[in-house]
Parts: sequence; C-alpha cells; structure tokens
Amino acid sequence: MVAVQQEPAMSDPTPAIRIARKLDIVVIGAGQAGLSAAYHLKGAGLVPNRDFLVLDSAPRPGGAWQFRWPSLTLSTVNRVHDLPGMSFTESAGEDPSVQAAVAVPQYFAAYEDRFDLQVQRPSTARVVCNRGERLRIETDHGLYSARGLINATGTWEKPFIPDYPGADSFAGRQLHTRDYQTASEFAGQHVMVVGAGISAIQLLDEISRVTTTSWVSRTPPHFRDGSFTPEDGRAAVKLVEDRVRAGLPPGSVVSVTGLPRSPAIAAMEQRGALNNQPMFESMTPTGVRWADGREQAVDVILWCTGFRSALDHLAPLQLREPSGGITMTGRLATQVARDPRIHLVGYGPSASTIGANRAGAAAAKELLNHLARSASAQG
Repeated sequence: MVAVQQEPAMSDPTPAIRIARKLDIVVIGAGQAGLSAAYHLKGAGLVPNRDFLVLDSAPRPGGAWQFRWPSLTLSTVNRVHDLPGMSFTESAGEDPSVQAAVAVPQYFAAYEDRFDLQVQRPSTARVVCNRGERLRIETDHGLYSARGLINATGTWEKPFIPDYPGADSFAGRQLHTRDYQTASEFAGQHVMVVGAGISAIQLLDEISRVTTTSWVSRTPPHFRDGSFTPEDGRAAVKLVEDRVRAGLPPGSVVSVTGLPRSPAIAAMEQRGALNNQPMFESMTPTGVRWADGREQAVDVILWCTGFRSALDHLAPLQLREPSGGITMTGRLATQVARDPRIHLVGYGPSASTIGANRAGAAAAKELLNHLARSASAQG
C-alpha cells in the first residue's frame, strides 16, 4: 500500500509525484539494538519488508563494529553479547585474536540471514516528520510512511570533540577515536590522548608502546579495584536511566563504574604511561597551554572524548527538552514521552550490547501494544 504525496519540482511548475511506502513500523539502524528489535517484531507476527522495515546506513552488516580499529580484537573488546535466538560463537567462533571488525559483522550478517530480516542498505534516514497519524521518513533511497518508529542509530556517526580556544591555530594533527587505525602511524611523534574512558586507556596503552605520549582529561580517571558485580552494573545503569526519565542528557556509565585495574593498567603504570594531567585551557600553534601558563609541544591530539546520540534526523519532531535531553518513559526507558509512537534504543541506559538487547525487546512489545490500542480507539 502506498500514500501519494505531491511536492513541487525545482525547475518544473508541474508538481512531481513522490510515493511513500506505507508500513506499520520502521526501524532505523541495524546494530545490536536494531536487530534485536527486528527479531522481536518478527516474533510478534510482523513480516519483514511488508509490515516493518529495517533501514541501515552502513554498506554491509555489522553496525559500528565494522569501522573499529584493527587492533581491537575479541580479547580486548568489552564482551559482545549474544543477539536473541543465536549465539555469537555459532558464527564467529571463539578465537580471541580475531579482529572485532571482522567477527562481529560476520555474526550480524549470519543473524540477518538466519531470521530473514531483509535489511535495506545502504539507506540513510535524512529526516523524520510528523504527518498526523503517521510519521514520514525521508531517506536517500525513498520515502516511507509508518505508524511507529524504533530508532537505533547509536552514536558512531556523531563523534564529539570539545571546542577549545586556539583550536584553529594548532598546526598539528587532530583526530577522534573513530579515526584511529594503528599506533605505528604515530612513531616519532608526541601524541596527546584526551579523555578518561575505556577507549582512551586502550589507545594510550597502544600508542605509548611506540612513541612518547601525554594524557589529559577533564575529570581525573577513576580506577576500580576488585570485581564488578551484576549489582554494580544495575546500579550504574539505573543512574543513567534516572537521567533520561527526567529529560536530561544521558551520562557516561564509565563515570559511575570506573575503569577496572587490569594487568594492562598495571603495566602502563610501571612504564609511566598513566601520568594523568588536568585538561589544558587552550591550544597553540605548536601544542597546548594550561591555565598556569605551562605549555606542552605536541604533534598529534587524539580526542577520546566520546560520542553523542545520532538523532539529528529526528529534529523536526521537537523531542528534546530545554536541557538538551529527551524525556523517556516505558519499562526500560525506550519510549519518548512526547510521542509514544517513537522508541529510542541504544540511547541512555540501553547504550550497551546487553542493554540494547533488552531495550529492543521492550521497544517492540510496547510499540506494538501502543499501536494496537490506537487502532482500537479509532474504531
């Protein structure tokens, strides 16, 4: 079924007809959260490519994993959790030396094939607009009209680099975590790593083995001794969930959990690579300057400063609060309070592989229930 919409052509006074394909639900994004949601939609009886559609901007299966740096192997990555209905080792094996950028896409591809999810790619959602009882999704490959939306676009497409005075004057190289490939490219250069999260530590470890480094962060790193219990994990996620339920921007789970003091951390301490300094105040043509006037010459600044949720395509829906966050509701805080037809998975408390699985299931169930109630109310 299609809905016909007319829009004026740029050079032809005759209105051009653009056809929007009608569906019940559109899922945007085919990473862990999007695939989990699609699995549960199909399990509820919806037919892929008829009742619901999964759109993905990546050229192939794998979500953001396919773009990770080569040295990130299954032995160094945080655990890759199984998608519902199919174990990771079933397709990817258990070799810890395999690159995550190879193993995870292989797993996702096998998963899509196993459950016949028929993901359409590459297809980028450019904008989502409200059209009364329906949502209009414009992509670079067509128009869609849906009763509900599960957004699972994650954060990889929105790297965050803070703005500091003098940034334009810095003559060295600046790059973000997502741009990193290998430590060897920095041999003979002084690299300053910015950030106190897991990625910052991992990359600092690699780079400090081949060249000189400095390490700065806005907040001091918090190292955790001892094991991290399931109760600790639930408490950390709860704090993030409380923020999004209050309409605040999601916080960092690492800021709550801390960094595990592993053997690699101990080795970095022994070779002097963990000499953390406070954040600089400004950048100079040759490096950085602190508030006390002290300067450091650097060749490369590697911003391990995280990502923001990639939600620009939802801007016309005006979902954000004055605080910059989106007020979330629902059992696992996936439903947008301002528009219950929309669920965000991989946002806030579900921004982890295990959280994404649970969020995908909850979003599919709650959205289907909401749409059923709406259809019943309309007679």
